[in-house]
Amino acid sequence: MVFCHLLSDPDTEFHDLGSDFYDARIDPERRKRNHLRQLEALGFTVTLEPAT
Repeated sequence: MVFCHLLSDPDTEFHDLGSDFYDARIDPERRKRNHLRQLEALGFTVTLEPAT
């Protein structure tokens, strides 16, 4: 529905936030937990080790 708003108000401008806008804003710990939860739901056992 963004396009309806943009078309109905001629003074409104669209500002593209970029393809990585949400990826950069999500906390890395939260992303890690979500990925772990998804892998475990698929039946995987996950062990994390810090990268060297």
